[in-house]
Amino acid sequence: MRRVLAVHFVPCALFVTCVYGLVRAGSFSGRSDGAAVLPSSPAATAGALLLIGACAAILGMLLQPFQVRAVRVLEGYWDRWPITAGFAGVLMELQRRRGQALADRATAAADAGPDARRVAADASRRLAAGPPVNALLPTALGNALRAGELSAGERYGLTTLASWPRIHPQVSAPLAQALSSARDMLDMAVNLCHAFLACAVVMGAAFYDEAGDWWLVALALVMAAVAYKGAVIGVQAYAGLMHVVYDLHRFDLVEALHHPLPDRDGEWALFQRLSDRFAGRRVNLPYAHGSSRPHKTDGPDQPEQV
Repeated sequence: MRRVLAVHFVPCALFVTCVYGLVRAGSFSGRSDGAAVLPSSPAATAGALLLIGACAAILGMLLQPFQVRAVRVLEGYWDRWPITAGFAGVLMELQRRRGQALADRATAAADAGPDARRVAADASRRLAAGPPVNALLPTALGNALRAGELSAGERYGLTTLASWPRIHPQVSAPLAQALSSARDMLDMAVNLCHAFLACAVVMGAAFYDEAGDWWLVALALVMAAVAYKGAVIGVQAYAGLMHVVYDLHRFDLVEALHHPLPDRDGEWALFQRLSDRFAGRRVNLPYAHGSSRPHKTDGPDQPEQV
């Protein structure tokens, strides 16, 4: 219930309230009348709240299936449309130059002072939190999430994107709650960013001939930028928890798949073969269903012990 209210209802209610206020003020048909926005009686106030709530609930239910797409838009997956694809190339070049600047700043001389070493350490930390140059996306949000997607499981030989749906059900209750809270914060910030951007567009259309009210458009854009920054912070927290999942539960995944646990030397090889299995390639792996049952394999040949 909390996720429904925070992630879906509140952003939609914000947008619906904006449109309702503009319609009540007559902003689309002439000079805005701010005094006409507020209802004139308790009954009218209750009716307005009921209307806004109902419209926000319906809009939230309609948009809920598109939550993943809403995040991907802010991540920078814009290759489907020629205009945005070209714009994405420009932003990716800016991201590449930003990464190069961080790399230059991270190189501190051995005899550098404390301030210079502190700046270099901060640049190194920020550089390590991003993806490789060949995997850059146009936006900071996309790069923060991609960095987690490309490193959480890969540190152990697992492909994160393929193994995440399989390892997620194995997490402990406290970690699952932390993941859910981090994801809710990310989705809420993303939806608020979209809501403020939509409000800015609607107010821009309503106030195109009222220069004195353009500050409301600017305010909506500032709030969208704040929400976007919150989304970046949220995705960094979420990516960090993805790393924790693989640190603590990668062997739970092996047991859930009924394979024998590896030793230290065989861990990397086992997880690489599991990644090949998840990618659809035929891989022979031994099964371990319990001490009373013999091990079997999923292929015609006897596999090597991993």
